[in-house]
Amino acid sequence: MAVHPEPIAETPAAVDPAPLARGSASSGASKLAPVWLQRMSLVVLVLFCFYIGALLAVLPWSPRYWDQNGWLLAHPSLQSTLNTGWARGFISGIGLLDIWIGVSELLHYRDYRG
Repeated sequence: MAVHPEPIAETPAAVDPAPLARGSASSGASKLAPVWLQRMSLVVLVLFCFYIGALLAVLPWSPRYWDQNGWLLAHPSLQSTLNTGWARGFISGIGLLDIWIGVSELLHYRDYRG
């Protein structure tokens, strides 16, 4: 037979709000990443956006990778939809949007210093 101890109720007077206020003010400044890490994450994000955007913009118009894709050949109903011009244009548009996001992040970057 297990005995469950009763929870100890803390009174509001037992909790000191001063350490909480001091801790939250100092932890806000210490949670910022170093500037070199912020810049490195920007470089990685921009390169990722450019790479994925270029792939999405170019691959739908490449017959070698789009028309003779083994996965699409196994799914003929999906292949007929993805081989239409509007579907290729939509996917290319997503790629161009991704490149635009990378350029926008690059142009609007600011260091956050503590």
